[in-house]
Amino acid sequence: MALASICAVSAHAAGDSAVAGTPAGDPGVGEKKFYTCVGCHGIDDYRNAYPDYSVPRLRHQNSGYIISALQEYKSGERPHATMHAQASSLSDEDMQDIAAYLQGAEPVKPNAKVVGSVPPQVAPCTACHGENGLGVDAPMTPKPPVLAGQHVDYLEQALTTYRNGRRKNVVMDGMAQLLKTDEDVKIVAAYFASQPSPLATAKTTSK
Repeated sequence: MALASICAVSAHAAGDSAVAGTPAGDPGVGEKKFYTCVGCHGIDDYRNAYPDYSVPRLRHQNSGYIISALQEYKSGERPHATMHAQASSLSDEDMQDIAAYLQGAEPVKPNAKVVGSVPPQVAPCTACHGENGLGVDAPMTPKPPVLAGQHVDYLEQALTTYRNGRRKNVVMDGMAQLLKTDEDVKIVAAYFASQPSPLATAKTTSK
């Protein structure tokens, strides 16, 4: 999230240089490497045990974001014991291959279609994520995640951990603070979760 596109671009570009340019990776190899992730991310409506929230949908997520997230889990910037262990076992090449598989042939293309009215709480999010959660055309590196169609409780969990400082990110550390209350978090999460989306559970049958 950001207040202006220029802020979003510079802040995302300030992230780990290893994701700059987002190497393509090999999706065929990535599909094989993803087998260690299927036990959680390949099952519809699978839930994290504690705290209780839905494991995110990853199929068709932006590859640059997948790489960035894995690096944050590996470094501990995102606190999750299982994901830290998983990410720590992956090389940069592994991450690139897995991300290429999850994204598919093309990244999600932004568009302006919005379902329903846009709550005012969403305004700070639009410079990076677009009004419908499918992103914007600005050349951000890495691309911010697709939020449209993501599990509402996962979005609430992510925003809450950015607000309380448990997750660390050069952009989100400040932007999440613009959501002043828990109700603001719920409104933003519910809105993006309700938008049409290509995101899906990363099952072997997902295309």
